[in-house]
Amino acid sequence: MSYAIIVGSGFEEFATAGQPQRVDTRFGEPSAPIRPVDFGGSSVLVLPRHGDRHEFPPHLVNYRANLVALQDLGAASVIALNTVGVISDVREAGQVAVPDQVIDYTSGREHTIHNTPQPGFAHIEFTEPFSGGLRARILDAASKAGVDCYDGGVYAATQGPRLETAAEVDRLERDGADYVGMTGMPEASLAMELGLEYACLSMIVNKAAGRGEKPIHDDVESSTLSARSQAMKILDAFFESP
Repeated sequence: MSYAIIVGSGFEEFATAGQPQRVDTRFGEPSAPIRPVDFGGSSVLVLPRHGDRHEFPPHLVNYRANLVALQDLGAASVIALNTVGVISDVREAGQVAVPDQVIDYTSGREHTIHNTPQPGFAHIEFTEPFSGGLRARILDAASKAGVDCYDGGVYAATQGPRLETAAEVDRLERDGADYVGMTGMPEASLAMELGLEYACLSMIVNKAAGRGEKPIHDDVESSTLSARSQAMKILDAFFESP
């Protein structure tokens, strides 16, 4: 089994799908048991990033254990679903995107698998933080599914769990960010250290702070349902047998 999906908010039904597989890694236990789930006729490993009860906020997720556990179970490619707010005008709430760059604003998280002295350890090149091949396949699946999925954009990974201030979002925009979320890092760089193919499928669920006319949470539920539906269509098309 070569593919895995890490799901974020809005996918609670996967907490009861499939036969759970518990894996203990050198970095501890992953957020939740990993389950094989059928997508388009293919069995895919699924891991809820925040736990079966959504108990782990972004800064407490054991990203290292999650990715190592998926790799130990045979995953070579990881599609990461996450919810984001949109900063620029590239997209609207309720739509989906596949970012091609990331800026890391997180702190205090375990950012590397190299936590002990290791002779000759490698400095990964992170110029392109997401797998180009996997991104292309996700975008092809979106086209096949008839879903309007934006190609590209810069993902700003913030620490959370609180949302950002309007002034902070202004800074992110000046830095060139299009989306803001809390889970893209260190997930992306850890995946690269492990040699995993990794890409984000981002569900846009709100306008970032100071960008909308309503309070952020007013439209999140309806936007999440819309973006989630599109993401599921993309996943079904991605794994559908030719």
